[in-house]
Amino acid sequence: MSMGGMAPLVEFPKYYWAVVGTAIGIATVVNTFNNVLYRQRLASARAGAAQPAKPKSWLMVSFGTIFALTREASNFSVRIPFKNRFLRLPTVGRVSLVLANIVVLLVLCFYGFDLNDRWSRENIGYRCGFVTIAQFPLIFLLAGKNNLIGYATGVSHERLNWLHRWCARCLLLTATIHMGYFFADWAPYNYIGTQLRENTLVWKGIVAWAVLVWMVLSSMSPIRGWSYEVFVLQHLISFAVLIGFVYIHTPVEVHVYIWVPIALWWLDRVVRALRIMYLNISWFHPRQRKNGQMSGFWACKAEFTPLPHKTTRIVIRDPPTSWTPGQHVFLSCHSIIPLQSHPFTIASIPEDGRMEFLVKAETGGTKNLFEHAEKYHGLPTRSDRSRTKAVAIEGPYGTLRPLRQFDSVVLLAGSTGATFTVPLLKDIVQAWKENANTTKVTKSLFEAQIGAVTRHVRFIWVVKSRGQLGWFAEQLSSIYSIFQALQTDLRHIKLEVTIYVTCDETFTQEHKSILSRITAPKQSQHGPAEIRSRSPSLDEKGKLGIALDEITEVKATDAKSCGPNGTCCCKTTVDETSPDNSQTTCSCCGPSDQDLVIRPTSNTSSTPSSVRIKPIVHPSISVFAGRPSSRDIIRRSLEQAWGESAVVVCGPQGLVGDVKQDVCSLSDERAVHKGTGAQGIYLHTESFAY
Repeated sequence: MSMGGMAPLVEFPKYYWAVVGTAIGIATVVNTFNNVLYRQRLASARAGAAQPAKPKSWLMVSFGTIFALTREASNFSVRIPFKNRFLRLPTVGRVSLVLANIVVLLVLCFYGFDLNDRWSRENIGYRCGFVTIAQFPLIFLLAGKNNLIGYATGVSHERLNWLHRWCARCLLLTATIHMGYFFADWAPYNYIGTQLRENTLVWKGIVAWAVLVWMVLSSMSPIRGWSYEVFVLQHLISFAVLIGFVYIHTPVEVHVYIWVPIALWWLDRVVRALRIMYLNISWFHPRQRKNGQMSGFWACKAEFTPLPHKTTRIVIRDPPTSWTPGQHVFLSCHSIIPLQSHPFTIASIPEDGRMEFLVKAETGGTKNLFEHAEKYHGLPTRSDRSRTKAVAIEGPYGTLRPLRQFDSVVLLAGSTGATFTVPLLKDIVQAWKENANTTKVTKSLFEAQIGAVTRHVRFIWVVKSRGQLGWFAEQLSSIYSIFQALQTDLRHIKLEVTIYVTCDETFTQEHKSILSRITAPKQSQHGPAEIRSRSPSLDEKGKLGIALDEITEVKATDAKSCGPNGTCCCKTTVDETSPDNSQTTCSCCGPSDQDLVIRPTSNTSSTPSSVRIKPIVHPSISVFAGRPSSRDIIRRSLEQAWGESAVVVCGPQGLVGDVKQDVCSLSDERAVHKGTGAQGIYLHTESFAY
């Protein structure tokens, strides 16, 4: 039906989807352009181009300028000072997207109506109902893990989830307007009670609205965080009730907007079930079974190792799938945590031959994993059956632009955020190895690209205590050794790795004294704060002493201050370029139950001290007591860039917010959006809360 010569009501959902489809189409075109640009840059690098990450033609400069301006504006957010902290408002990009959706919905609801005309209230209510029902497919398109919008636009499901929640809130807005205008039309005649008693269509709509209110409220962070498993279960039940009541409340003409979400939900569930079966049942991998990499029914078996700071290392050797750095999987181990599946970032790359996770024990399932690792760690080899458990994986999920295409890359991580950035660093080093191997050539645009455009990588890891360094000390040392070997063939590449210890001050001094026994420190380009030395050989490392696994927790210091005027230097921002800066012992944070000392492993040690000594990290890796100045670090990287740069940060929300603000201000300050040499900054953020 139509209203006073306007389009029929069934047309308004189509108008909404014309707008939504256009937005998705634009995002898909941008994603396609980025993929083509990635392949073009790597092809130019293999052809010997001097600056493959810098646009040459006026058309590419224009595209780069538009993208840089858009990124700078969308990443900007307002910070409000409040009690020595900052309240961070949502980014301009997110706010703009939500407001645009609200504007479109309100225009469709009210266009052509006189809002002061009381006789139009029922007509407005009908229009709002049709606009409301049009939003259901979008909400379900944004909800699934196998996300059609995500595949088209290059955005992973977890980064679309916030938009899924806000679209549900917009749905609640138009549904409330739909109900409100009917009530406003009936109220002058005391007709609301009569409608509720006699019109079954009305109370069915009220029930659907009440369920929608509950779903929106229960999806907010505080409630959702109490028990995520309970939240998911009740969310699915609420969804079924909502869909049922909406179906019997709406006319048959719009039932297609209900069947489409149901079909999308089942499609996601079927695809997930098929992927889980393929990945986790060994019968689907006959070659691995033949090679002895798998045995029994389950394809994946994991080893659990306890680490300092209540962290569990989980390793699946020879996994039956591949992945890209930065992705995550949902891991289940029903023999330890029944009926639970948790998302964990993959802390390794496929070339490692293993899928590795570092899981911080909080409460619930992650705590049980750590307790299992502690219980069986150190048992004799005959107990392998107890130490190794069958696990199931789902995924991998997650997407970001390949960092190999950027001239300069800055990776910043806080605490366990290194599980995200270390694989990205490994991948770039692997690409440098491919650059050095000139015999391997990509023959097709559809093959996996090899090599990298990247010349300079800056890796920053911020930890609270030196005990956390054992998580990645061996891997970072290995990466730096590989980099030093590659420099003989690739003299233009540069890698800087810096670790900041913010609360355990004694590590820095110990690291310095250890290195002084190996060789005298050399002056470096970063000033006295950075200690450089030749990399010891494998034989020398063996003579130096203990393995990382044999580090034990014991003692701390009683000192309470170390900086000028009693300040705490481990909480002070470090200026790496200052000639007065040095690695100092910072002991103002008090004793930490996670402090480490190195115990002797043999009575035949030739070391005069009772403690056998070994560098915990590579001698060329800088270690500071204090906090990094992310703005200065990113600025120095941009100043030497020959093309587009990338900044990736993973860690607490405070760190992510600071880096996001720094990138926005530097983009404007350095005018990289105006086609200069630096050209632009691609920012990717992953955050978590303690």
